[in-house]
Amino acid sequence: MTTPSSDGGVGRHGPELRRAIDALAAAERVAVLTGAGVSAASGLATFRGPDGLWRGRDPTSLATPGAFARDPELVWAFYRDRLAALAPAAPNAAHRALVRLASTRRVDIATQNVDGLHQAAGSTRVHELHGSLRRARCTACGARSALAAPLPETPRVPACPLCAGPLRPDVVWFGETLPARPFERAMEAFAGCDVALVVGTSGVVFPAAGLADLAAESGATRIEVNPDASSLAADADVALPLPAEVALPRIVAAVLGAGSAVAQGARPDAVADADPEPGADADADADPEPDADADAAATISATADGPGDAAANADADDRDAP
Repeated sequence: MTTPSSDGGVGRHGPELRRAIDALAAAERVAVLTGAGVSAASGLATFRGPDGLWRGRDPTSLATPGAFARDPELVWAFYRDRLAALAPAAPNAAHRALVRLASTRRVDIATQNVDGLHQAAGSTRVHELHGSLRRARCTACGARSALAAPLPETPRVPACPLCAGPLRPDVVWFGETLPARPFERAMEAFAGCDVALVVGTSGVVFPAAGLADLAAESGATRIEVNPDASSLAADADVALPLPAEVALPRIVAAVLGAGSAVAQGARPDAVADADPEPGADADADADPEPDADADAAATISATADGPGDAAANADADDRDAP
């Protein structure tokens, strides 16, 4: 009989973990691309897999401008359910680990997720590539308004509080362009980083999936954390087949311990097996402006695996498509 590993499988990946720890310990600027897998431990469904949001559903009937034009009530029914699932969700150990990492170096997070959990954990340099499920946008006047869960159980489409026009979720759907400012900031972060950390994304929704290549062109180390190898894994310098909530706390605890140890003259690898520490330090480097601007930049597309990933977030999400 096989006994489940008490360390979540971490022990089998010691060499890869050590390489990730060493790279991050030496990094001053870290760029992170996150997808739906980061929020799975918070109880939010990913897009692919046996229990994924797209299972038994056609993304083109729920996450495209055409779908909303044809049947806005159906689209809102889908998003009401998603917003209801989001209401009890809280940041998990992976979100908190990234906050702790940002206490000692610059960390920019480009997220395909639309759940807002990075910000809820305390991260401030968050660039929302696919919008936010916590906001709605008026299709008539363009005004944005906050959405609070749960939404009223009604088949009617929510109305804009300013002009009474029909509201839509403020997320990026398939075929739509990414908001320009968040994407530009993400590109700048990946072009100038020392380490690119790709976490919980299938890597099939573009242009977000191309950010890791941008980092590689600048000589950055690429680290993937994903229990199932994504389409980006083959080009990663380090690939860790572990859940984000298992790998990131372990890595960050060792990185922060390594920094303290090195300052005292100890070898960095002396703390590589350190257990994660609890807590979530606040990110000190705040992004002065929100990333919700809607001007455009790149159109969302999927590879041959199709809208299916969006699955994670893409509504574009990489997920979401939201």
